[in-house]
Amino acid sequence: MFDLNLGLFVWTSLVFLVLLGILWKFAWGPILAAVDAREKGIQGALDQAASEREAAAKLLAQHREQLADARRQAQEIVASARDAGERLRTEIEAKAREEGDRMLERARGEIGRERDQAIEMLRRESVELALSAASRLLHRRLDSEADRKLVEDYLKQLDRPAAEA
Repeated sequence: MFDLNLGLFVWTSLVFLVLLGILWKFAWGPILAAVDAREKGIQGALDQAASEREAAAKLLAQHREQLADARRQAQEIVASARDAGERLRTEIEAKAREEGDRMLERARGEIGRERDQAIEMLRRESVELALSAASRLLHRRLDSEADRKLVEDYLKQLDRPAAEA
């Protein structure tokens, strides 16, 4: 086993060198090309991942800007709606006050008209009562227009001191 045989050594070395040459010519080139291609593919994937990461970061920044802009616009819309609601409330309150004032004024006018009608009715009834009382006292019926005028004038004189006081 430890004997050195020069012929065997030469043939083994020659076969080794020929095999090394064949491998160099036909195997090392494709193997190195495959390794280089794989290295380039991995580097390309890394570069692509880096560019996609940058694009994703840009998209995220744009998304954040759009979100901030949308929030700002939403706040503006809410503030605008709040202002519009406040203006509408103020207008409705003003219209309600005006309508209330108009209703109150109409009611006062109606009360005044009804009061005047009631006073006129009371005057007529008091004239009738006075004529009826006078006719009973005199045992005859007073129906003439002059007598009626006399009683109305008397009642008007009674109203004046009360109105002036």
